[in-house]
Formats: sequence, structure tokens, C-alpha cells
Amino acid sequence: MSERPHMTLAGVVLDSPDARELAAFYQRLLGWNVVQDEPGWVMLGAPNGCPSLSFQTDSGYVRPVWPAGPGDPQMSAHLDIRVQELEQAGGHAEKAGATLADYQPQEDVRVYLDPDGHPFCLFL
Repeated sequence: MSERPHMTLAGVVLDSPDARELAAFYQRLLGWNVVQDEPGWVMLGAPNGCPSLSFQTDSGYVRPVWPAGPGDPQMSAHLDIRVQELEQAGGHAEKAGATLADYQPQEDVRVYLDPDGHPFCLFL
């Protein structure tokens, strides 16, 4: 068996009906800078060498349902964002354009939906 080649997770990509609009939301939420902006593609650079967060326009994008029931479009991934103060961070997320999800599975986690319906968790 050959050795595993060196691999580094460079980023996470979210589909959207409008990459620029979703990138603008996450820029407001996280305060990260746009490092690449092309038609249908925007990348936000993370501080301290963390993986980037990118957005690609997908004309066939279907908004996920969370929590999904039978036959609902499933989320394929979600972001976990560590915070120091849950209520303050939640208020900031809502001002940036997020919506608090109706279903909250844990007391020390808040699930929000971005403008395109991608769930993300704020946690202590």
C-alpha cells in the first residue's frame, strides 16, 4: 500500500441561488474578508489559516428543511460556530440576517438558518 499523500482541508463551499448575497451574509456574520469574487463564486478568507468559506451559485439550488421530515430536502452539511456568549452571538446572527430555527435540540446550542436555509449552530 502506498503512503497517503499530504492533504489539507482548504475550505467549505455552500451552494446558493446567489453566491454574492450569501457571501455578504456570512461576511456580516463572521467579519471575514472577501478574497475571491468571480461570477458565481465568492470566497471569504478565514483568519489564522483556518479553512476558507466559499459560495457558488447553483441555479437548481433547493432550500433544505431542518429538521427534515420524510420527503423533505435534506441538509447535506452544517457549520458549527463556537461563541463565548450565546444570547449576544444569537442577536448578532439575527441582525446579520439569520433566522432562529423553530426546533432547538440542545440548551447550550442555538440552531439558526442563513438566508438560503443552510442551518448553522452557535455553541458554547
